[in-house]
Amino acid sequence: MNIKWDAKGYKENFGFVNQYGEDVLNLITAKENALAVDLGCGNGALSIKLADKGYRVLGVDASEDMLKIAREQHPELNFQAGDAVTFKLKEKADVIFSNAVLHWIDAGKQQEMLENIAGQLKAGGELVCEFGGKGCAETVHAKLEELFKQRGLKYRRTFYFPTIGEYAPMMEKAGLQVEFAVLFDRPTRQQTEDGLADWIRMFDTAPFEGIDKKTADEIISQAVEELRPVLYMEDGWYVDYVRIRFRARKR
Repeated sequence: MNIKWDAKGYKENFGFVNQYGEDVLNLITAKENALAVDLGCGNGALSIKLADKGYRVLGVDASEDMLKIAREQHPELNFQAGDAVTFKLKEKADVIFSNAVLHWIDAGKQQEMLENIAGQLKAGGELVCEFGGKGCAETVHAKLEELFKQRGLKYRRTFYFPTIGEYAPMMEKAGLQVEFAVLFDRPTRQQTEDGLADWIRMFDTAPFEGIDKKTADEIISQAVEELRPVLYMEDGWYVDYVRIRFRARKR
């Protein structure tokens, strides 16, 4: 995963990620007492929702800081460290659920990741996921790319935002039969008054690596002012999210 999380800031200011993820849980068709793995479980906010539905739950995440919070808040659940590309389970899962995670995996590792996920599912088990789709936050990324270029800097796009047509064949190749797929716009309101700046500092850290703080602050401030007429509404800042959802079953 190509980001290091500020676990405390994420919990306090970006709870909308988990709130939107609750709707994705409705795509799961497994029966009660099935083993459900929350892949990229973060602080466990959706792991407990899976448990409330009657599943046996294991949360998996690559961030020890996130797992620390998850274990403190939900001591009744099981969690283990691991990333999406290489994690292994002692017991094959009936469901692997993932919300707002898979776009953080490098494009070159996506196929390997899907094959690993399929390998951790029982035959007939399902992968249910939502993540960033083609065009996600493009207004913000395009503006930052422009501002980087003005300063002779290269803006690195580390996210992976596919279309259904690009991703479904990869799932099929991994042995996952796609049963449901949708790509949709979801402009997403930010929770803080400095919503856009806070969003960039939380989710878009990789392009700023190696750039001095003064220059980074200047770029973010300029992006905020130039995007205010586009992304600031009466009730706050919105980022132009595009989401992609799948349910796929292991053959």
